[in-house]
Amino acid sequence: MRHPLRAIRVIVNEALADMGPEFEAAYSNIGRPSIAPEKLLRALLLQLFHGIRSERQMMERLDFDLSFRWFVGVGIDDAVWDASTFSKNRERLLDGEIAARFLSAILARPQVKRLLSSDHFSVDGTLIEAWCSMKSFRPKEEAGADGPPPDAPSGRNAEVDFRGEKRRNETHASTTDRDALLYRKSPGTGAKLCYMGHVLMENRNGLVVDTETTRVSGHAERLAALAMVDGIVDPSGSRRRRQGI
Repeated sequence: MRHPLRAIRVIVNEALADMGPEFEAAYSNIGRPSIAPEKLLRALLLQLFHGIRSERQMMERLDFDLSFRWFVGVGIDDAVWDASTFSKNRERLLDGEIAARFLSAILARPQVKRLLSSDHFSVDGTLIEAWCSMKSFRPKEEAGADGPPPDAPSGRNAEVDFRGEKRRNETHASTTDRDALLYRKSPGTGAKLCYMGHVLMENRNGLVVDTETTRVSGHAERLAALAMVDGIVDPSGSRRRRQGI
């Protein structure tokens, strides 16, 4: 009776009830049937709570775990979704920013809001590898300001020998992802085309309250931290901000 999923499900139900109009606008009444967004969001929460690493493992767990079926809203005898269908529908929610608004709605609930403290926050960052090949990292005059030249061959990038060539963000750019920059995690490691992901965590209860993705730079983490904290902490308050990043 005191399982934490019971209290969490009440909060999730309230947040989803407020988002009904957004679901109606995002989904059409025609075309191939898709996964109900309410059930998909519940499943994503369970995947995060239990640290399930893949959609296939999530569908296997949903198939035999009755607590998962109850939380998501899948009947005992109902067939679970295919992992690829789950992934495609998840991307649709992420592209439409529905998942972000869902998390904001949960944080705004009174049961959750009282758990948040403005006393102290921590910010952690990580590198997110871009979906572009190092072969696409070409000199800017070769790539052009708007991407590859019109006569550039399509398909797989040609083989290139980079030995002895110095490549820098100031002189080179990716022809397939102009915002990706060359960066290394630490001295002695290889540089990759990537972005930076930032997570703002409230320290009293260890709750994640905001996330941000930026271009890589030596100051990206602290700048993202200040921007995220400004959106959470009342700027008129008397508490001082300390950069313990």
